[in-house]
Amino acid sequence: MADKRDYYEVLGINKSASDDEIKKAYRKLAKKYHPDLNQGDKSAEQKFKEVNEAYDVLSDKSKKARYDQFGHAGTDPGYGGGHSGGYSYYEGNPFGQDIDFGDIFSSFFGGFGGGRSYRSKANAPRRGSDIEVTLTLSFLEAAKGCTKKISYYHIENCSDCSGSGAKRGTSPKTCASCGGSGQVVINQRTPFGVMQTTRTCDVCSGSGKVISDPCSHCGGKGKVRVRKEIEINVPAGIDNKQILNVSGRGDAGKNGGSTGDLHVYINVTPHNVFERKDFDIWCEIPITYSQAALGADIVGPTIDGKAQYHIHEGTQNGDIFRLKGKGIPKLHSRGCGDEFVKVHIEVPRNLTPSQKESLREFERSLEEKNYQKRRTFFDRIKGLF
Repeated sequence: MADKRDYYEVLGINKSASDDEIKKAYRKLAKKYHPDLNQGDKSAEQKFKEVNEAYDVLSDKSKKARYDQFGHAGTDPGYGGGHSGGYSYYEGNPFGQDIDFGDIFSSFFGGFGGGRSYRSKANAPRRGSDIEVTLTLSFLEAAKGCTKKISYYHIENCSDCSGSGAKRGTSPKTCASCGGSGQVVINQRTPFGVMQTTRTCDVCSGSGKVISDPCSHCGGKGKVRVRKEIEINVPAGIDNKQILNVSGRGDAGKNGGSTGDLHVYINVTPHNVFERKDFDIWCEIPITYSQAALGADIVGPTIDGKAQYHIHEGTQNGDIFRLKGKGIPKLHSRGCGDEFVKVHIEVPRNLTPSQKESLREFERSLEEKNYQKRRTFFDRIKGLF
């Protein structure tokens, strides 16, 4: 061990360096001496191993404490007494040998503790993120359906490098530090044997690949943020606050994963005549006193244009007429709702003296039977007076 360099000297830091400073120094040197960037250079390969060994000790608080107190002897696998072949507090190790608890946990819990199944997930295909946008429609656009153009930003694979992150004509190389898994295994000796843990590889940041010549267009990320404009078909009958899903129009996936979706949140502006209730629509139409008393044919609005219907004789204020099939088309189904028309009898104002006298004469000519509600009301209150 006498020929080993001081670990702080290897990383170019002092003993008071923080965890972040240790990690920063390691990343810088690991990339500098990485075998993929120094092919055939035995000296760089040796320095790369030396840097990894130093970081393995100084990044672990327990190992670092032993190293600071005892030097390289404190990091010796046999440090702590017991058998020279393993770290044990007991002369008669009940397990008989070093045990990898990572393998035990892996077999029982599907990869906990650094097993192979956990590490393999680092580069598994990952689906891209979904994107949300809001689309504002008029009342009639939502009712009858329409075609709309929408624009939004999303992440897609770089067209220059086809998503690899490497300059055109080159390709990423498998990380020599983690073997392409994106994870590095850390073995720690305990009184009960060897404990295995995993962490993200510091050299490739978990990607499993090292890019020596990055793409200038995406900066080596393999992804770019671009503005997208697409045309979508809005189905007839869609309502306010509903969500229209456009499959495969979200962010690009990772490691060959599928593209996310685009969620279009519908915002419908109110109409100045119609009010929607499910697939029915309601509106209120004013009529004259004469129309209500004598009956009349009137023209009213529907979502498909004008429609004529009959007001029967003696119509009362607030009466409701139903226009079957004149409502909202049922979303992804057949048929339509209905339209309900509520009449409002408007009492005339600003009458001339002659008109007022005519109205008084008309009132005198009427009998009690002409006012059914009035007669019934006064019959009910006779006992109160």
